[in-house]
Amino acid sequence: MSEAAKKAKRAAGASRAKSAGAPGVKSKRKPERAFPYVRILIGEMVLGPGKVDLLEAIGRTGSISAAGRELGMSYRRAWLLVDALNHMFPDTLVSASPGGSRGGGAKLTDYGRGVAAAYRRVEVRARAAMREEMAAFNLEIDPD
Repeated sequence: MSEAAKKAKRAAGASRAKSAGAPGVKSKRKPERAFPYVRILIGEMVLGPGKVDLLEAIGRTGSISAAGRELGMSYRRAWLLVDALNHMFPDTLVSASPGGSRGGGAKLTDYGRGVAAAYRRVEVRARAAMREEMAAFNLEIDPD
């Protein structure tokens, strides 16, 4: 091992010891930012931020495929999530028409828009409750 490599290894070890709270070294830990991660169990299915992001993306793009691409997921994954969402609630959240030569498309229904908006309101209220309850512990809560 070269002298430079040995020196680098010693320096890395020393910095790990400092960050690990070596005896006699008082380190001040940077406060972590906290946020609520809301998941709503509906029967045996879960409504969470990923599915709501997909609903909102479909509302913006008018397409399951485009919404999936926007969120970095395959069309199949997006379609399966939409199918799960439509079975999770009593009314349809996303109505889709098949593609083909005339194109297809997907439309976020008013009911779907309402579900997404309600979920976002729950997130805001959860964040406010968390901010209030955790204030005494000097925990920084993400603003949104």
